[in-house]
Amino acid sequence: MAAPVMIKDSPLAPVPAEDPLTKDQWRTLLAIADAVVPTVVEKRKGKESFSAVALESKEYAAVVAELEQHTQDADLAVKYLKERPSQNPVFKESLWRLFGENTPKDLVKLMALVLNLLNYRASSLLLTGYPSAFADQPVAVREAILLSWSQAYIPIYRQLYKQLTALVKQTWIRTSPTVYSVLKFPRVPVHGKPTPGFEYDFIQIPPGSDAEVIETDVVVVGSGCGSGPIAKNLAEAGNRVLVVDKAYHWPTDHLPMTEDSGWGHLFMNGGALFTDDSSVAIVAGATWGGGGTVNWSASLQTQGFVRREWAEQDGLRFFTSSEFQDCLDTICKRMGVSSAAITHNKANDILLEGSRRLGWAAKPVPQNTGGKQHYCGYCTFGCASCEKQGPIVSWLPDAARAGAKFMEGFDVQKVLFEERGGRKIATGVEGIWSSRDEHGSPTGKPLTRRKVVVKAKRVVISAGTMQSPLILMRSGLKNKWIGRNLRLHPVTFVGGVYEEEIRPWEGGILTAVVNEFENLDGKGHGAKVEAAVGMPTALLSFSTWTGGVNYKLFAPRLRHMVAHFSMARDEGSGYVYPDRADGRPRVVFTPSKADRKHIIEGLVAAAKINYIMGAKELFTTVPGVPSFKRSDAKASSDNTNDMNDPAFNAWLDIVRKRGVPDPDTVFVSAHQMGTCKMSNSPSKGVVDPKGRVWEVDEGLYVADASVFPSASGVNPMVTNMGISEWISRNLVKGLKANDSVQAVL
Repeated sequence: MAAPVMIKDSPLAPVPAEDPLTKDQWRTLLAIADAVVPTVVEKRKGKESFSAVALESKEYAAVVAELEQHTQDADLAVKYLKERPSQNPVFKESLWRLFGENTPKDLVKLMALVLNLLNYRASSLLLTGYPSAFADQPVAVREAILLSWSQAYIPIYRQLYKQLTALVKQTWIRTSPTVYSVLKFPRVPVHGKPTPGFEYDFIQIPPGSDAEVIETDVVVVGSGCGSGPIAKNLAEAGNRVLVVDKAYHWPTDHLPMTEDSGWGHLFMNGGALFTDDSSVAIVAGATWGGGGTVNWSASLQTQGFVRREWAEQDGLRFFTSSEFQDCLDTICKRMGVSSAAITHNKANDILLEGSRRLGWAAKPVPQNTGGKQHYCGYCTFGCASCEKQGPIVSWLPDAARAGAKFMEGFDVQKVLFEERGGRKIATGVEGIWSSRDEHGSPTGKPLTRRKVVVKAKRVVISAGTMQSPLILMRSGLKNKWIGRNLRLHPVTFVGGVYEEEIRPWEGGILTAVVNEFENLDGKGHGAKVEAAVGMPTALLSFSTWTGGVNYKLFAPRLRHMVAHFSMARDEGSGYVYPDRADGRPRVVFTPSKADRKHIIEGLVAAAKINYIMGAKELFTTVPGVPSFKRSDAKASSDNTNDMNDPAFNAWLDIVRKRGVPDPDTVFVSAHQMGTCKMSNSPSKGVVDPKGRVWEVDEGLYVADASVFPSASGVNPMVTNMGISEWISRNLVKGLKANDSVQAVL
């Protein structure tokens, strides 16, 4: 018998010393949490329950019986029902960290204001319709208040409902002492085995009061998908290359992380980055390897209609050249991109077979897994098998073998410039380096913090769509396009519940795509339908909350669920800007009316696919849309999948009529693009067709997804790497030419 897999803990940093909320604010927030995920008990004759939902004996017995079907453990079912967030210290600790570290100060103040208003009788009457403070109400009344907000005419109430319920659900799932046991969710993937990864030798800076100066030929800021090809190709061409990142590397013996640690360590803002209007939750990698460490292996090349758009409308002719195609092919060859070894899990198989039955276009999605089968659904929190050929497994080790150096924990503040003969030349970068703590962990107090200056002939910013424009802004650049043109591929979800046990966390995450609806406007804008990751926080956080008991019954059914999303190639755009208090990325973006229409078409398509594949229940993540349940008669008939089913089509009419309204709907973005737009003129973008920053005469480049002229329409990794491959080839030529000139001089 194989020895159990042991994964090292990855504890989060201690909570900030300063409490972000007052005692009364905490009382109100925890009262909200206990209404969203309440204690559920059997009603006792003659007794009213203040802190629990008390069900009549018959109803309570039915609830326990339903849970026992999932748990096969009556005691666990009762324990799960009794649980509530306020009794779990880790729940409060997680919220403390969220508000103390990961939430902008102005938004914390706004949350505190809402909690204060709920604390006072007069303002509580205005918000809740009751003259008592929210926390003084029994849980049944608190639940009724939250549900009333979801249906309120005034948008701010619906927004409060959305934000507060999502906050509680996400935090509860990550910290619950029972939910993973109820789900029978394994700590590690049941398929595959851990493999030691590449051992990085990071530069260590000695203590000192003055700036440490490092010299190199090329400094690459960022370690993600844009950085990898740049570092590899420039190092292999004989240049001294230094790759720096403010994030830290987590070896494979820490992977995959738990959901709580994973969100905290591997994602920007601890996974809690939202647009300013809270319409879009942005999931952006913030670890060594960037998004390539946490993505889902999908490796789609840039589609022809997008390449033609960029060539013809944006004047970037190289996108339709054979050399750019060679760049894409080179990327795919290095990572062993293929669909040959895929074994589809249930969610992806449903997409392919359902589309076939409906006569729709769909196909397997190639994977960057070195031609191997990668039947693992945990990659969102790090891949322990080293099968996924992201930057930390392929590109950066290649660069290291060619002599590249690496520095983690280096937060680049700005690019340095010199004036030479009236020309603005980039000469390096400046920032703050923070070592690991005394235990070798990045979560404690650094042993050393020191200013570092890196002098370089070329500076390549590959810090990602959220961070690259902010570095340019901090460096004093003024081009109006810096930070603009943000595209997010917004998505919403459809879930299907099946009779059979599915275990959605097993198998390749995204191995199929439905592209029947990708060009709804005739201009290359539409929606694709793909499978979502099956981890508990992903599926259970965004489901619509319709009451505490309903939610506690809904969560254990995850083992029987699949989730698919409708992803728009967004035509609308937004922008990023630095937070006034601490400089972190802030985002302004609201999905456009046209993009919402396209998303709805994708949602309806996903629902039809799940219906024809036999789902017994369908749900969306749009508040106000009830779930669709097949009748017992329909489920037991021989014609269960008749697309002319009147009840099903009536439900689809509700989905279409409801749409994806604002501010009710939560969209999610895992793809960020466009904030340092590539263009054929400085009046139209930030960088030129070779990645050079227009505003600087020499030495400064951007190479990541921020240079996309518009949304890629497919998972952006291969497009990102392909453009970086293109930029790196031109950089190599330029450096060789410069060396030749210097040799002559």
